[in-house]
Amino acid sequence: MSQVGIIAYDGVMALLATALLLLGVALIFILCKKKEPAAVESEESLHLKLSVRAYSLTDVDAATDGFNKRQIIGQGRLGTVYEAHLTGGELIAIKRIHPRLVLSNAGFGFSSIVKSLSFADHPHIVPIIGFSEAPGERIILMEFMGMRSLDYHLHHDCNGAAFLDWGRRLQIAAGAARGIKYLHEDMTPHVVHGCVKPSNILIDLRICARVGDYGLFFLAPQERRGLVGYVDAEYWTEKRVCKASDVFGFGVVLLELLSGRRCEEGMLVEWALPFIKDMKIEEILDPGLQLPSDIKPLVRLAKVASACVSNSRKNRPSIVQVVTILNSLEMEFCN
Repeated sequence: MSQVGIIAYDGVMALLATALLLLGVALIFILCKKKEPAAVESEESLHLKLSVRAYSLTDVDAATDGFNKRQIIGQGRLGTVYEAHLTGGELIAIKRIHPRLVLSNAGFGFSSIVKSLSFADHPHIVPIIGFSEAPGERIILMEFMGMRSLDYHLHHDCNGAAFLDWGRRLQIAAGAARGIKYLHEDMTPHVVHGCVKPSNILIDLRICARVGDYGLFFLAPQERRGLVGYVDAEYWTEKRVCKASDVFGFGVVLLELLSGRRCEEGMLVEWALPFIKDMKIEEILDPGLQLPSDIKPLVRLAKVASACVSNSRKNRPSIVQVVTILNSLEMEFCN
């Protein structure tokens, strides 16, 4: 090849290399530009999940018709729950914290804690949609959807036994366990419920169990009413709730589902454990329900309940282990 040809060839190759380099830079630029909106969208989505709305006391007062007694749908150790309608017509539940608890937690950062809890997003958790703060007032707004508590269906509804057959009880047990597992393992930071009991497990119109009142134990750590029987013996010495104490409370819930009896401040546990230990499971099963043809799933459920309430904190199963067993029982019994 002549010298002129070599020079021309080198020039072409140089131009080609430059063109390829420019093309590569352009492609990188285009790809980066395409990714930017997704990143922004992700940040906005996270912001929306974390930003629970603050309502004025005037809004809450209007939604509850001036905290009308006829709007009350529940009362518990933390406060009074009202059925309420927002300005747009949305039906919600409003929990008004007892004034004495408000005074004793005046500087505790109520709004920060509720904002953190409002990040909970799970099919078996009651969503928090807002809060309200004013002198002497602490209020939490939650989804309602016509829900009644497990306590109501088990102990107050005259048709409760027929409504909650064995299949539904297993579904409720498994669903509630999944909700607690979400709080314990999937929330950041992890959330300890503090008072797992039937009145804090709501049943929606699709018979789906939803755990409510989670993470609010700080409001009434010394309040014995409604707590005795649902926390373990270690609580009364250590004055500290933890994941293991939630598992104990869930074990008591399982015993109530199995027997149809109330907790009665721990007497249910004392009554049921000897029967379970001796494998006389039929003795504890709710007499209002007909025994299923195969009671093996209920036997296993009773054993899980026993493990939850009879062991010390260090030997108690985790909620992850409980969920694994209950998911299996639910599929075995209900399918």
